[in-house]
Amino acid sequence: MWKSVRQAAWATVHLVVAAAMAFGMYLFITVLLITAIGTLAVVGAWMLPETVLLIRRIAGAKRGLTAAWTGREVPEAYQRITGPLRERLRTAVRDPGTLTDVRWMLAYYVYGALVFLALPLWPVGLLVDGVWCGLLRRPAVVLPLIVRLADLEAHWSTVLLEPSPKARLAARVEELTETRADAIAAHGAELRRIERDLHDGAQARLVALSMRIGLAKRAYDHDPEAARRLLDDAQDQAEEALTELRHVVRGIHPPILTDRGLAGAVRALAASSGLAVTVADGGLDEGVRAPAAVEAAAYFVVAESLTNAAKYSGAPRAEVQLARFRRGLRVRVSDEGRGGADEGRGSGLLGMRRRVAALDGTFDVTSPVGGPTVIEVELPCVW
Repeated sequence: MWKSVRQAAWATVHLVVAAAMAFGMYLFITVLLITAIGTLAVVGAWMLPETVLLIRRIAGAKRGLTAAWTGREVPEAYQRITGPLRERLRTAVRDPGTLTDVRWMLAYYVYGALVFLALPLWPVGLLVDGVWCGLLRRPAVVLPLIVRLADLEAHWSTVLLEPSPKARLAARVEELTETRADAIAAHGAELRRIERDLHDGAQARLVALSMRIGLAKRAYDHDPEAARRLLDDAQDQAEEALTELRHVVRGIHPPILTDRGLAGAVRALAASSGLAVTVADGGLDEGVRAPAAVEAAAYFVVAESLTNAAKYSGAPRAEVQLARFRRGLRVRVSDEGRGGADEGRGSGLLGMRRRVAALDGTFDVTSPVGGPTVIEVELPCVW
């Protein structure tokens, strides 16, 4: 009996919130009709995108309520409403997610009323089942119906709020367009960095090397000793130019990745980071390696994270975890420093996010003030 009462109580809470949303929906549909009339009259055209955004927030709240009851997340798929008014209007009207939300809203207008009318079942059910169970020693009858009603309401909402294949495809296309644009921007920035490194480093040293060799040739016949000194300087310049070139090459694709694999390369980073770094490689030294692009992205995430930790966190220690999972590679870098990492300050975190997004990966940063800072990355690949 008490188990049924507890279940019915939670179901009632769910239904009360659902009924409150349904009551608000009646008022909102009135606002929506006014918006539609204003849009047709052109005067209120600016209201349509804002109304669609409001519908999205209401549908998002309903998704959260339904997920809390069922234990299963209800996905969403929307296109961004940004830009000038004309573009915002076009996106708001053409986005398949808008049709999904409006369809749910209109259906909820009907079955939400049924939910509202069913709320009196709770006190009636408690009274009837109390008599039924207490006097006749029979199982509860009405209270399970309340739980079943909450299940049914959540099921209807899930079915109606699930994005259509067209909406999923449109959201995916927009996501890929954005990530590819970020990848192109990151690639252009990387090319400019390489150009600067070559121009300011190796190229300058090679020019100086060429000048010294020319001077040595002119001095060779009449002052062999001066020519020897110039050739010694030229040799030093050549070695420095080689060092600069190796530095540039390591910035493109570190040779250590090819030679030692991701786990070995990360251990080398840990050893040279200036922090006490613990590395858990998850057995990456064994078996099939990840694709070169995935290894490179993971390597640069770890390198940038450890560099930031050494410079800004104030932490003496850090931890790196590498793990393979069925669909890819997971990287986690954490430190116990002062926290407060912000993508808006500096380009390090943003550069990592763009590098990961270019491979359709996920990038999450948790860094409250006072620490800890945790960077988690998942990179999809086939093992």
